[in-house]
Amino acid sequence: MSEPLLRAQSLTRRFGGLTAVSEVSLALRQGELHAVIGTNGAGKSTLINMLSGELPASSGRIELAGTDITAWSQPRRARAGVGRSYQRTTIFQTLSVFENTRLCAQAARQRPWALWQGAGHCASSREAAERALVATGLTDVPQLPAGLLSHGRQRQLEIAMCLATQPRVLLLDEPLAGMGAEETERMLALLIEIKRSHALLLVEHDMDAVFRVADRITVMVNGEVIASDVPQVIRTHPDVLVAYLGEGH
Repeated sequence: MSEPLLRAQSLTRRFGGLTAVSEVSLALRQGELHAVIGTNGAGKSTLINMLSGELPASSGRIELAGTDITAWSQPRRARAGVGRSYQRTTIFQTLSVFENTRLCAQAARQRPWALWQGAGHCASSREAAERALVATGLTDVPQLPAGLLSHGRQRQLEIAMCLATQPRVLLLDEPLAGMGAEETERMLALLIEIKRSHALLLVEHDMDAVFRVADRITVMVNGEVIASDVPQVIRTHPDVLVAYLGEGH
């Protein structure tokens, strides 16, 4: 088994007297899709926010390729290779699909010394954007205003924007939310393809989708991990059946 790209050890987050995440440990590896599931309020989004650097951990440790990044800011983690998407769509509606992606590539490759060159002419940013659009199947609509895309393709664009920053780890917060059957199939195929060259963490409520694509599943209840194993084990785990999936699953 390969060494983890991202490792969390005993992560805890407290908000005053409330413990939202308690002693959570997990490891993300290249070529593996690690899903985190749980009911609303289980602590899943708080966990992603700590891993991405948007929330500081109250205690615990986070490592990226063996380096302690617990105290790093979100921008520093992003530049080091930790990308994430959000539950709500976060695209620039009036800009083209390509320009949305290029701006993300540009943000990851800032060149303050190139005062004589317009940002839009940066070859490396344009090339990174083009590769991201190829990877996500959006090469047919590069000049379309992003706001005119269907909901499913907007979610694809968000992943393209992440890929344009050339991350090693992707943290995906409910990318299937609001999708129809056809859009879901397209997104699942994309996730399977992306995981070959990245470590993926997927927070998702669609259990059928999770069990189809996940290599490992961590189940959270009230901020704590009650089980973490391969899907075949999680599907029949007694604590999971009672706490989340239901006896008849």
